Amino acid sequence: MRGANENTLSEQRRTASPGSNGHSQQNSRKTAAAKTPDHHQLVARATNDAVRDCDLTTARLIWRQGLRSLLGYASAEGRETLTWWRQHVHPGDRARVTLLIEDALVSGTANWSGEYRFQCADKSYIYVLERASIVRDDNGKAVRLVGVMMDVTARRQLQDQLARSQKMEAFGQLAGGVAHDFNNFLTTILGYSDLVVAEVEGRGAVAKYISEIRSAAGRAASLTRQLLAFSRRQPLEAKVLEVNTLIANLERSILRLLGEHISVFVELLPKSRLAHIKVDPNQFTQIIVNLAVNARDAMPTGGTLTLRTSAMTFTETSRDPLAPELPAGKYVVISILDNGCGMTDEVKAHVFEPFFTTKDDRHASGLGLAACYGIVRQSGGHVAVESELGKGTAVHIYLPEVPAPPAAEYRKPRAPQTPSGNETVLMLEDDISVRHVMVRTLRRLGYEVIEAVRVEEARQHLIKRRVDLLVSDIVLPDMSGLDFGKWTRQQHPQTRVLLTSGYLTSSDDGEHSGLFFLPKPFDPEQLARAVRDALDAAKRSKS
Repeated sequence: MRGANENTLSEQRRTASPGSNGHSQQNSRKTAAAKTPDHHQLVARATNDAVRDCDLTTARLIWRQGLRSLLGYASAEGRETLTWWRQHVHPGDRARVTLLIEDALVSGTANWSGEYRFQCADKSYIYVLERASIVRDDNGKAVRLVGVMMDVTARRQLQDQLARSQKMEAFGQLAGGVAHDFNNFLTTILGYSDLVVAEVEGRGAVAKYISEIRSAAGRAASLTRQLLAFSRRQPLEAKVLEVNTLIANLERSILRLLGEHISVFVELLPKSRLAHIKVDPNQFTQIIVNLAVNARDAMPTGGTLTLRTSAMTFTETSRDPLAPELPAGKYVVISILDNGCGMTDEVKAHVFEPFFTTKDDRHASGLGLAACYGIVRQSGGHVAVESELGKGTAVHIYLPEVPAPPAAEYRKPRAPQTPSGNETVLMLEDDISVRHVMVRTLRRLGYEVIEAVRVEEARQHLIKRRVDLLVSDIVLPDMSGLDFGKWTRQQHPQTRVLLTSGYLTSSDDGEHSGLFFLPKPFDPEQLARAVRDALDAAKRSKS
């Protein structure tokens, strides 16, 4: 058996390497290894990373891989020094990265990693994550740094987008909370101002002073509306509008704002393809005006502003890269384009944040663009910005397309006087100042008013007696006013419900359910009309 095995092995050796006793096979392996790139080069090529090898004693830089494939440079000529690498690190990152590397070199560590922006051959910047190994001599002095630069631009952009979204949401929650409390104060100021003016019959110096107070409160209310618009909690009086007509009507107003040195062009959808959107016309007008003013400021020496309307249809497989988060459906796009100074990527990333501005104090608009962002988002749309420094800016507003509205019904004009009544009203409001001014206003108009601070107290009043109208704040300490309003309509169908709030939007239940809405701040005239409308709706439903 042993001889047979030996003969078999001998035959295998001769077959594999005849007449050479294995020497030829070993030589061929050495030749193949010499022709094959080393393992690290193969890994670098597989990942498309750039590898830089720096001699720290001479500051000479060797690009082992990726100078062309990742960064776009044709050759290493002129790019073989540490100075060249440092010059192409983004100026905003240069000092930080240089300091971090220097600290790593003197600290005795064997590795360093960092993230920074690096300029490519086409002058654009990419985010790179570099992981480097530090080689030291026998004395521990760093003599060589070998770093692998990985392109993480896409990941960084997603992280930045998420961070901006979270920051905007946090800003919105804060703005909404501040606006709610502030609107309670303004409701009190407006209410008592009107009551005092009525007492002095609108004459004399006192009436003039009160008028000034009321005017200041009105301006403050405008600020809270901007806060609510940004937080997407502003009560919007949405209407279905034809977009071409809306933009065409705005053209004249925009021309007066821009001046003679700026030309305005309007590119509208064809008449055969009219499109409708559902927006608050006043708020939407403010959006377009704000964007037009920003475009004007970006063209101080003159230029061209273009207003454009278009229609798009998104499917599950076909989306606009500028608005990837929008669900599938039909959209109307309103674009405002200018050929002004444009924006850097850094400015563009912050453009819709509240109080962010690149203008001086004389031209800063505070919440303008942030409010635009909030209004469009609240209307179910999206805002996208394209801009390049020195080439201009395009702002695209995406809004869902809706069917055309039915023909408007004729409504009898309202009487100019403040409406009054004698029905029973239950007032549920936890803010004592707001509650008192509302109660006094309605009692002056002839209503019988019952006060309640908490939901359980209001519930007992509803059980004990007939109530024609419940007026309730939405934000209550023990229960949502919206939930209590729905409960009231279910348990006491004869009682109508008027909800008030300086924070949330109106209920979608509509008039048929008996839930009405009055946004804060409001003055006595607005309160009186809202109460009368709710009570009259109840009478109309019975007839």
